[in-house]
Amino acid sequence: MAKHVRVLVVDDSAFYRKRIRDCLEVSPVIRVIGEAADGEEAVRLSHELHPDLITMDVAMPVMDGIAAVRRIMRERPTPIVMFSAFTREGAQATLDALDAGAVDFLPKLDSANDAARTGELLRARVLELACDGEDGTPPRRETPPTPASHKGSQPSLLVIGASTGGPVAVQQVIAALPGDFPLPVLVGIHMPGTFTPAYAERLDALAALHAREAADGMPLRPGQVLVAPGGLQTRVSADGGLHVRVEASDDALYRPSVDLLLSSAAEAVGPRAFGIVLTGMGTDGAEGARRIHEAGGRVWAQDQASSVVYGMPAAVVRVGAAERVLALEEIADALREVC
Repeated sequence: MAKHVRVLVVDDSAFYRKRIRDCLEVSPVIRVIGEAADGEEAVRLSHELHPDLITMDVAMPVMDGIAAVRRIMRERPTPIVMFSAFTREGAQATLDALDAGAVDFLPKLDSANDAARTGELLRARVLELACDGEDGTPPRRETPPTPASHKGSQPSLLVIGASTGGPVAVQQVIAALPGDFPLPVLVGIHMPGTFTPAYAERLDALAALHAREAADGMPLRPGQVLVAPGGLQTRVSADGGLHVRVEASDDALYRPSVDLLLSSAAEAVGPRAFGIVLTGMGTDGAEGARRIHEAGGRVWAQDQASSVVYGMPAAVVRVGAAERVLALEEIADALREVC
């Protein structure tokens, strides 16, 4: 890496600021260049220090984290990772911060064990988010595969998977679909279990479609969006009618696993499965997308230019599963054309 990644740490607690600094500076390529104790100071230092990335607490005096995110994204856009309590109240506040422009969130570092695990995640997020396009050039907009008309069956189920940047991306797509959209929609995002109920409620409030968190045995019906619960595995089953199975499982790195969602859709409805993989870190979804493609179904991927992190959709393109690669703002219109 040619240069250090410069990070501004924002938290009203000196204890947490030190803990975050210590977690970050384990990496020789990450440097904490400043600390702020409230949102107002964070806005000022973002202008003075020009950080590559900011970590931000939600609840702070003078100016809270959500207001600070809005100001920074308006005045000097910078990748911002929120630290949040994984409670219902924390979930609502964090989703507000993501809507305001933050790109990701992590749990508060409340114990030594939490700090070790979250520190690993934080360093990975910082390096991925801050180093994307670090040469100063805008992300490359790749030429998508030629989408010669799809000759397969009419889709009967849409599965959307995402991770980093996914809550806002999925929200944008779902909110733009009409209330008479003819397919059931199943959404899988890497989120904790305390966040998915609040996220489903938010989708329901914003969209013409009815959205709710999935529970074991729920039917998949047109006009309805089911959000796979965090911390559990969700899969599609056609045994006794199209529905979801939700269960505890440790057989995959991610819960929910986008690979499992897509693979189970391919198994349940074959060529009538339709998968879309949006922004996210890592490769989850590539194997499931490949299975839908091999079953004769459709697979689309978000393009690099509109992705917060071009990891998951890039992996789908690399395995040759993507029929189309689209900008985020193009996806809802394209869905209306083919469904």
